[in-house]
Amino acid sequence: MVLLHVLFEHAAGYALFVVKEVEEIGMLLPQVEDCVLNIGKFNGMVSLAAFFPFKSAQAALDNINAISEGVVHADLKLFLETNLPIGGKKKAMLGVGDAKIGGALQEELGLAIQTGGVVAEILRGVRLHFHSLVKGLTAQAASKAQLGLGHSYSRAKVKFNVNRSDNMIIQSIALLDQLDKDINTFSMRVREWYGYHFPELIKIVTDNSTYCKMAQLIGNRKELSEESLESMEEVVMDSAKAQSILEASRSSMGMDISPIDLINIERFSNRVVSLAAYRLELQEYLHSKMGQVAPNLAALIGDVVGARLISHAGSLTNLAKYPASTVQILGAEKALFRALKTRGNTPKYGLIFHSTFIGRAAAKNKGRISRYLANKCTIASRIDAFSDVPTCVFGDKLRDQVEERLSFYETGEAPRKNLDVMKEAVIQATENGEVKKKKKKPAAEAVQMEEEAPAAENGDTPAKKKKKRKSEAMEVEPVAEEAPETPQTEKKKKKKKKD
Repeated sequence: MVLLHVLFEHAAGYALFVVKEVEEIGMLLPQVEDCVLNIGKFNGMVSLAAFFPFKSAQAALDNINAISEGVVHADLKLFLETNLPIGGKKKAMLGVGDAKIGGALQEELGLAIQTGGVVAEILRGVRLHFHSLVKGLTAQAASKAQLGLGHSYSRAKVKFNVNRSDNMIIQSIALLDQLDKDINTFSMRVREWYGYHFPELIKIVTDNSTYCKMAQLIGNRKELSEESLESMEEVVMDSAKAQSILEASRSSMGMDISPIDLINIERFSNRVVSLAAYRLELQEYLHSKMGQVAPNLAALIGDVVGARLISHAGSLTNLAKYPASTVQILGAEKALFRALKTRGNTPKYGLIFHSTFIGRAAAKNKGRISRYLANKCTIASRIDAFSDVPTCVFGDKLRDQVEERLSFYETGEAPRKNLDVMKEAVIQATENGEVKKKKKKPAAEAVQMEEEAPAAENGDTPAKKKKKRKSEAMEVEPVAEEAPETPQTEKKKKKKKKD
């Protein structure tokens, strides 16, 4: 006879129930579904065998995390070994709701596991009447335990390393681009506004932030004297420019301006200068965040371009999942769809066009270097996304590879192989303690790697070996055609001559 026990995991603890008349219940499944709603009838079907309350909220969270991952916790193992009758005439069968934890229990304790069917209906009834089946547990206490465990479980699931949050990078690069537009617009407004009073200053000072500082410093041009030359030199960083500003102020064609207008111009210039200063601080913040979140991508392609790639992809994980062909044209979607629609040439690059590598390449090599750079960006983003310890060693090595490829296009000097460069990077990162040492590979894999290593050194990859075999076969074929003539072939030739 089979004795069925049902395991129920609650926020308050583990509960083990004994099911009476298993075979009859299995035959009358529709009646079981009706009896589940009635606590009186349900008590006749199921009785509580044992209950193990959790000692603390942390213990409850540890146990529920183990169950969600399909791992048998030590508390659950002890509870089942203590209360489940393993020996005897009656064979014990354990019913569980999740097949994953059922398989783990079967491997760990060697139990007969049952899921679905009657077990699912019984667990539904236990979940409904749990506070009535366990003595000393009220419905309010059970709901509070469930609410607290639900909050802590959700918090643990969404918990991440605050230092490696790519959301801050996305917001920072968006704000940086917006600040660039706003500072440019406000600076042009200051130029136009102050240009009525001192139009010659526009040609002398071309930088926007410097112009706003000078407008704030000069004020009324008629009050400008040689005493203010030193302060102007500090702003302009050029004594000749400061002298030319002084001379232009004495012979300026600008109109006179009232003191209240000057006050408003100075206030607005002050706001623009403070925005420009904040932009520099934001750029430093972005540099530090990229060093924490994506150091290899930042070392390869720069902070701003790397941040734009992450922002456009939505997250660093999404960027790591993209193939190199997608990263290459990321940001040029409109041009791509327009080219596909009109059957024209597809774009060669998107956001990575702002990298210095593409600007340094010749016109005929821009497409090639953009494809190569996108490949290296994909490798760097995957290392950043899935590595435990952030390091920029791989990014520096990948950057050196792109530099070598640029010189290869110009001089023809063969670059190093990616395998050799990555081995150097792994050794360097291991020496710095930034990468954990890998476990030794099995002997079969080690032998295979040793067999493939000489071929890789000679430049013979598996694909090249296949090509070599094909070429050898092609070289053998002409020899086969020059084989000695048989009597049959001689007869065929005579027939052809008679015809």
